[in-house]
Amino acid sequence: MAALAVVLARSRAAAVLIAAAALLAGAPRVAGADPAEPGEEDRKQHFQAQSMGTLIDLTLWTADADAAQGAADAVFEEFRRLDALMSNWVETSDVSRINAAAGVRAVQVSDEVLRIVALSQKVSRKTGGAFDITVGAYRGLWKFDQDLDGTLPTAAEVDARRRLTGYRGLLVDPKRHTIKLRRKGMAITLGGIAKGYAVDRAVAILHDRGLKDFIVQAGGDLFVSGTKGTQKWRVGIRDPRGARDATFALTELQDRTFSTAGDYERGFVKDGVRYHHILDPKTGYPARGCRSVTVIAKDALTADAWDTTLLVLGPERGLKLAEKLPDIEAVFVDSKNRVQVTSGLTLVEGDLRTQLASGLAGKILILQKPTDAP
Repeated sequence: MAALAVVLARSRAAAVLIAAAALLAGAPRVAGADPAEPGEEDRKQHFQAQSMGTLIDLTLWTADADAAQGAADAVFEEFRRLDALMSNWVETSDVSRINAAAGVRAVQVSDEVLRIVALSQKVSRKTGGAFDITVGAYRGLWKFDQDLDGTLPTAAEVDARRRLTGYRGLLVDPKRHTIKLRRKGMAITLGGIAKGYAVDRAVAILHDRGLKDFIVQAGGDLFVSGTKGTQKWRVGIRDPRGARDATFALTELQDRTFSTAGDYERGFVKDGVRYHHILDPKTGYPARGCRSVTVIAKDALTADAWDTTLLVLGPERGLKLAEKLPDIEAVFVDSKNRVQVTSGLTLVEGDLRTQLASGLAGKILILQKPTDAP
């Protein structure tokens, strides 16, 4: 999943704090901020840790520093637990054990892995395979991780791996708590959905500890809870072709998730063509219809699954489907750099101060046109 830029704005519109939390190791950058109100900085507690192959960023709005530190420790420990359970880079994880037993036997798994895989299968059936966790079979062929070297697989190599994919080859047995891949060489990956689940778990931990005002982010998956004092949290959508901390749009959220899938986070450009890690399961090649898709939903697990799916489907099919999904809104930046939104959102432009003063509920404020580049 691609990273979001988190925008934390003070009560006055000129004070816009942009935190590219999943990309910047240091403190957020302040652009033209007004002086902080008395005590404001004492209420903002900020924590970061590495897990699940990305930066976990946690901002809590509380004056209790000890409670904030304890909550952050619990959240980061939960991310580490889920990574050990769901990563295909950990040999002892449920996912790795499923892959190792492909074509041989069913594997008993945890309730959590069973739930996530079952949801993945539901989305796969609903979209005819636009979302398909069996794209794990392409690992090592397309090199977008630590092995990224700018090389491309041959068409024959892609076709051979494509024959090892297909969600119908993944058998889920809820009664026995088992999962099986039909053929040797098949493999699953939960990279397109596991971080969303982890964010939801983090939200539950924070709520259980009595914290209600916070933002928790893992890569492109983010949940906004409560408010920042008397103000709603403001979040920005990353410019797909801009600098790492550049945003092109802004909105306000409360008790909602905000998840973005993009073609820019892991990949490269070769001979004017961008190759990236979000593969179209039907072709075995990177999806081409969109540069990014942002989904707003009630929970991060749902948003994480659907942002990837809508990006693969492209703007035309994706928008039509998103309109039918309950409690979901979406923002598309298509391959021609056009911004489109579902009917529950409104695109607005104009003076930043005026728009922020009037509120952004249900609005996507375009700060600038997205950068245009391959």
